[in-house]
Amino acid sequence: MKKNAKLLDRPEELRGALFAALPRIGPAVTVSGWLESLFAHEYDRGLRALLYRLYAATAPVPLSDLYEVVWHAVSPLYVLDDLSPDRLGHLRTANDHDVQRVLKALASLGAVHLTETTAELTADGRTETARMRGEPEPGDAVLQILVELADVDDPPVWRQLLLPASIRLDRLHSVIQDAMGWQNCHMHAFTIDGVQYGHPDGELGFRDERTATLGALLKSGAQCVYTYDFGDSWEHLITVEQFRTAAAGLHYPYCVDGAGACPPEDCGGAPGYSDLKVILADPAHGEHHAMLEWLGLRSATEFAPDRFTPDAANTRLLHLTAP
Repeated sequence: MKKNAKLLDRPEELRGALFAALPRIGPAVTVSGWLESLFAHEYDRGLRALLYRLYAATAPVPLSDLYEVVWHAVSPLYVLDDLSPDRLGHLRTANDHDVQRVLKALASLGAVHLTETTAELTADGRTETARMRGEPEPGDAVLQILVELADVDDPPVWRQLLLPASIRLDRLHSVIQDAMGWQNCHMHAFTIDGVQYGHPDGELGFRDERTATLGALLKSGAQCVYTYDFGDSWEHLITVEQFRTAAAGLHYPYCVDGAGACPPEDCGGAPGYSDLKVILADPAHGEHHAMLEWLGLRSATEFAPDRFTPDAANTRLLHLTAP
């Protein structure tokens, strides 16, 4: 009782403790009735999608948008094609009701400003969501890294990123995917000092990437390789340029600069991408129209290998969810 009384005297710590408990109280807040929602079964995934959508917004978010965000986060894990329209409708309604209950719980914690039609994170809610996302606090160690796509030029493809020094390699994988513009359709691995880290599936013998942090493995000036798609073998050279400290008001991970569009998935790696650029630049080439059709383009003018803006990358990174 004395310990709890002391916590009541520290409202910020109490709010933080209650917010941190949110991922563990799914059964208490998702009680949609006779038909359990998919959100109730995939509560942690849905909760993070909900909070991160609110976190990325700069204005109140319509509740209808939040319903869709949670539905699209949890429904792909299930086969729903055989459901009747009525059954699917009931399932979506149950899902929406549970989203409403979670938003009301967040509002009771002072984390969300909730109206009949919209929701918006409060300042306290933004602070706690940033903590849930693993964002560093001002003064924490931050790495500035350079990610360069090997053997790709005209133009070269690279990204300069700021991210927490404590970032796990599985999280770094997600950051590179979004910063580069990949679709996360293939396997990957990190090679650091001759050791390969990846998903511990038991077949390839990778060391578990979830147990390793970038800052602990690499010092300033050190390098490692991130390989994506073992068929196309896209190799990314990662260089730790410097250690910095987190600044207030900046979201991490953050793309500082970069160049070059991400190559299309499954185009044959660096050699195939080089050939693709030649083919699309020549309307008389025998494969020109076939490649346009494969890429879903109406004209080669829509293909822009040099198109990249840090703002676009940061929009993707801001919506990045936890793995």
